[in-house]
Amino acid sequence: MITVEAALAAIFDLVAPTETEMVPLAEASGRVLDRDVAATRDQPPFASSAMDGYALRGTEVAPGAQFRVVGEAAAGRGSAAPLGPGEAIRIFTGAPVPEGADRVIIQEDVTRDGNIITLGDSLDDKHHIRPAGGDFAAGDVMAAPRRLGPAELALLASMNVATLPCHRRPEVALVATGDELVMPGETPGPDQIIASNAIGLKALVESAGAVARILPIARDTVASLETVFDLAAGADLIVTIGGASVGDHDLVRPVAASRGMAPAFYKVAMRPGKPLMAGKLGEAAMIGLPGNPVSSIVCGHIFLLPALRKMLGLGAHPAPRATAPLAAALPANGPREHYMRATLANGTITAADRQDSSLLSVLSGANALLIRPVGDGARAAGELVEYVPL
Repeated sequence: MITVEAALAAIFDLVAPTETEMVPLAEASGRVLDRDVAATRDQPPFASSAMDGYALRGTEVAPGAQFRVVGEAAAGRGSAAPLGPGEAIRIFTGAPVPEGADRVIIQEDVTRDGNIITLGDSLDDKHHIRPAGGDFAAGDVMAAPRRLGPAELALLASMNVATLPCHRRPEVALVATGDELVMPGETPGPDQIIASNAIGLKALVESAGAVARILPIARDTVASLETVFDLAAGADLIVTIGGASVGDHDLVRPVAASRGMAPAFYKVAMRPGKPLMAGKLGEAAMIGLPGNPVSSIVCGHIFLLPALRKMLGLGAHPAPRATAPLAAALPANGPREHYMRATLANGTITAADRQDSSLLSVLSGANALLIRPVGDGARAAGELVEYVPL
């Protein structure tokens, strides 16, 4: 068995960032920007009013002063006439500030009678003008790599960037194995269960920004597994679920070996997830996950998500960790790194009472994986421990 750290390093060696493709701005949500992108214009492109009110010369502003309204400026339609002494322009939020004006008096501080306005007795000292380029200037850069969310896409739209250089979404083929499995919605036989792992892993893969393909269940025969491997052609990453242990019906390793898989490792000193394997099958990386449902999802967080982030150009980094004090004492850990299903609440973390790797209900109620290092001694309540957020 190898350590979790060594296994993750080996998986990172198996994958590489995908190539770049140009993506329309409106379709780039969740994509990863591959190269820096520069703004093509200033924002705002002109000095604009931050409020509804009246544009004036600042030197003429005083409580009770009167001005003649000589025009109007609205968003998308400025005032062509420059502002003269004693004059005001009715202005609305977002409108260009007219030439000669350097202050906007908000409409709440103005009384108007026909074309004459009178300023109130209490005026704030703000100019209420947004300067040209106050948000960003032409040539300012959005740095890559970064995942594009709503704020980033809105900013890029303001920068007038219509297409973006993004990493291609990696394609992941998910291969569930076992005679005991049927897909959700089917009627299982008396000795069968529902295939849940592929559904959870598909959601995990897609949350990372990759594309997941659930292939037909591979039965416990060489011919069936060969057929499903053929269907995985073209994937960047093949993820098998179950069938990688040492039982008589565990065929993933020998069938993959017969197809030329170059193995990277087999078995990791972790709980849950010991029977993990990885290698290279043709041009695709391959990760063989354990069949127990919790084991496969936990290994997905610890190995699969970091691999996908590297493939998306976000670097080779382990799952992010944080620390929290224990809510209750824990006994000493054994010879494998333990990822305990846990709940983080009110600033402390509590390990679930039941840690069996088949209990999806426990995993569903957890929001963290509490990490117990190899040989970690007993821990008292209040001691800081590391965890991976879920």
